[in-house]
Amino acid sequence: MAKTSSKLKIRSRDVTEGTERAPNRAMLRSMGLTDEDLARPLVGVANTWNEATPCNVHLDRLAEKAKQGVKAAGGTPREFVSIAVSDGIAMGHEGMKSSLISREIIADSIELMMRAHAYDACVTIAGCDKSLPGSIMALARLNLPGIFVYGGTILPGTLDSKQLTIQDVFEAVGSYDAGKLSLQQLKDIELRACPGPGSCAGMYTANTMASISEALGIALPGSGSPPAVYETRDDVCFKTGEAVMKLLENNIRPRDILTFEALENAMAVMQAIGGSTNGVLHLLAIAHEAGVKLALNDFEKVRKRTPQIGDLRPGGRYVMLDLDKVGGVPLVMKKLLDAGLLNGNTLTVTGKTMKQNLQNLRFPSVRQDVVKPVNAPMSPEGKIYILKGNLAPECAVIKMTGVKVTSIRGKARVFDREEDAFAAISRREIVAGDIVVIRYEGPKGGPGMREMLAVTAALAGQGLGEKVGLVTDGRFSGATRGLMVGHTAPEAMVGGPIAIIKDGDSITIDSTKHRLDVDLTKSEIAGRLKKWKPPAPRYTWGALAKYASLVSSASKGAVCYPVKIVPNAR
Repeated sequence: MAKTSSKLKIRSRDVTEGTERAPNRAMLRSMGLTDEDLARPLVGVANTWNEATPCNVHLDRLAEKAKQGVKAAGGTPREFVSIAVSDGIAMGHEGMKSSLISREIIADSIELMMRAHAYDACVTIAGCDKSLPGSIMALARLNLPGIFVYGGTILPGTLDSKQLTIQDVFEAVGSYDAGKLSLQQLKDIELRACPGPGSCAGMYTANTMASISEALGIALPGSGSPPAVYETRDDVCFKTGEAVMKLLENNIRPRDILTFEALENAMAVMQAIGGSTNGVLHLLAIAHEAGVKLALNDFEKVRKRTPQIGDLRPGGRYVMLDLDKVGGVPLVMKKLLDAGLLNGNTLTVTGKTMKQNLQNLRFPSVRQDVVKPVNAPMSPEGKIYILKGNLAPECAVIKMTGVKVTSIRGKARVFDREEDAFAAISRREIVAGDIVVIRYEGPKGGPGMREMLAVTAALAGQGLGEKVGLVTDGRFSGATRGLMVGHTAPEAMVGGPIAIIKDGDSITIDSTKHRLDVDLTKSEIAGRLKKWKPPAPRYTWGALAKYASLVSSASKGAVCYPVKIVPNAR
C-alpha cells in the first residue's frame, strides 16, 4: 500500500485533526476507520448506483473497484450515492420531465456531499444519460482533484443474426402501429434488445458523453468504450481510483483540464462520432460550471472543420461494442490529432497532455470500417447543426447523421403536449409533408425539456422519418433520427415564436442554410405575440416547480441560475 503525506489532506484535516474534532472522528471510527485511515486523504467515490436502470444497476461493483484503487494509492475512500433517472423507462410519459432536472440534482448532491464531509478529492461513476454530465458538472463546480469514470455500454441484443438496441424497440412500436410488424414480432424485439447491464448500445447520449469525457481529458484514455460486463471495465475503475490520488499529489484540478481548448476537442469528437444532440446542451452546462465562455457559434466553427468518421448508430451501422473492439475513443481522437483537428496540448487527468496520451497507443491490428479515415469520411463535415431563423431567434439543434433529405417545407400540425402528438401519430393522422410542432415542452414549459424518442421513433417506424419534419422546444434522445429539430429557443413558455404557430402555417427546416423559419412576416409574428398569454404552470410546488423557476434557456445549456438576493430587502 502506498504512503501519502498529510499535506494532501487539503480539506479533510478540518474534520480529522485537533482535539475539537474528537466528535467528528468518533463518528468516523464507528464505521471502522482507524488512525491510519484518518491520517490519509479522504476521497469521495460518488456512485449513481440504483435498481431503476440497467445503465447503473452494476455501479456498486465498479465503485468497489475504484475504492480499491484509491486505497492502494494511499487514500481512504468514502462511497456515497446520488440519483439517476432511467431515460428509457421514463420515456414517453410524465416521468421524462424528471430526466434533465436530475442532471442538476446529481451535480448538487455530489457538491453537497463533498462539501459537507470535507473530502479531499473525488471519483465520480455514472451510467445513464444525465448522470454523466451531472457528475462532470459537479467536478467542475467543486474544482477539487477529481476524475470521471463511465459505467460502460450494454452489449447489443441479437435477433435473426442482427444487432438490436433500445432504438429498435421504440421504432418497432411505430412499425406495429403501421401494420408492418405483428404483435409477436414486436414482443421478440422487446425480449432480445437489452441483454444485461450497461447504457444503451448505440452512439446515443450516454456513449456520446462517455466519448466526450475522454476528449475533455477528465476521464482516463480508453475508459469510454469497454462494456459494462467486461473485466476491462473493472480494471478501468481500479486505475481511476489510483489516478485520482496522483491528481491530488500534483494538485491538478478539473478547471486546469476543462479549458476552452478541451471543450473544442469535445465538440470535435462529438461531431466525428455522429453523437447525440444532447451533447450540445451538456457541453454548454459543463462550460458554465467550469467558468469557460462557450457560444453556439463555437459549435458551428468546430462542425465545419470536423469530418464525421464514426459509422455508428443511429445514423450508421455499428454500436459502442464495435468501436471498443477496434480501439475505442482513442482511435477516433488519434485520427483527428494526426489530421490537425484536435488540440494535443490540453492537460488530462493522467497529468500528461492529450498528445502524450495518444502518441504511443497501439490499436488492434484488425481490418475495420467502424472508424473511417479522415480523408475518406462518412461526411466531410459534422452533422450536428445549430439552426436559427424567425422560429428560433436564439437557436435550435438538428442532427443530420445518416439523413439524406436536407430540407423540408410543410404545413404545421401543432400540439401543446408530447402525449397529444404521440396519440395523433399512433392514429396515423400525420402524413408525409407535415411538420409536427410540439411546444410547451421546453426547460420551463415542460418543465424539464422532455426527450421525444417515443414520438420520433414512432414516425421512423411508420416510414415517415425523412418525409415529415418535427420542431419542438423539448429535446431528443441520442437514438432519434430524421428531420427532427429540438432545443428551439426561446421556448414557448417564455413567449418564443414557437408559441404562436397555428395549424396550417408553413414551416421550413433547411439544414444546408442552417435555418428554421415560419412563413410569417415580422409584423404578423409581433401581432400574434401581442395577443399571446402564457399558460398556467403545470406544476406549482416541488422539484419540477423549483426547476422551472430557476432554469435558463436551452441556448445556455438549461442550467439553473440562483435568484438574486437583495440585502435587507423587505
